[in-house]
Amino acid sequence: MKISALAITLNEEENVKRYIDSLSFADEIIFVDSFSTDNTKSIAEKYGAIVLQREFDNFSNQRNFAISQAKNDWIVFFDLDEIITKEVEHEIIETVNHPKDQVAFYVKRNVFLFNKHIKHGGLQNDKAIRLFNKNYCTYNGHLVHEEIKVEGKIGFLKNRVDHHSFKNFDHYFCKLNQYSELKANECFNKNKKATVYHFIVRPTYRFVWQYFYRLGILDGAEGFLSAKINSFFVFKRYVTLWNLNKKMKTKEVREVKQEERLFEMRF
Repeated sequence: MKISALAITLNEEENVKRYIDSLSFADEIIFVDSFSTDNTKSIAEKYGAIVLQREFDNFSNQRNFAISQAKNDWIVFFDLDEIITKEVEHEIIETVNHPKDQVAFYVKRNVFLFNKHIKHGGLQNDKAIRLFNKNYCTYNGHLVHEEIKVEGKIGFLKNRVDHHSFKNFDHYFCKLNQYSELKANECFNKNKKATVYHFIVRPTYRFVWQYFYRLGILDGAEGFLSAKINSFFVFKRYVTLWNLNKKMKTKEVREVKQEERLFEMRF
């Protein structure tokens, strides 16, 4: 069975060669790049990947577009900050060549924050579907924290990947800021409103849940920073949502006043 390896990228030049080398077992490698300003595109093409550039709108659309470009039914869709070991490679090949009744497979991930393996705070159970048959799977349309909708049975690979999602504090902050903005827009599109409850209770609950209930406290300073920053961006999400609704209300008031003026001019 042939395999297509897909990835969405933006300024990932330091990870490209390692990533492509780790996917040498794939029959094609396709990058959907959001117009990187570094050497991501040229390095990827140098090492044999097909690079398609598409303006980023949200994660689901970007990933679904990548799937639409794949020639083969079986897809591996890792991020460039995930380390694909030989053990994972061999298990993928074995799974695809001897399929049972599963059409998608979760891969468990070891999450690293500032180069430290985070073992608590809920992140110890981190997993994502990274191997699937495209005929039965599509991303669910969420702007952020997108998941695959699967028509069929889902299995688990035994081997884990290491997930170095955040290079440093600034990268962590910027990435969570992007997630926060997209999540706020998702809530706005569903006509949700931000209230005092969202500004006070939700951020506090997030911190308590991650740091105390899920034992993030055992991860030391990194555990505290993760819980605190995540809590802040829950707060920021609802501030952004509140601001979007405020702008919409202002726009509606202006439109009403403009219609009233036009009406008065007619009569």
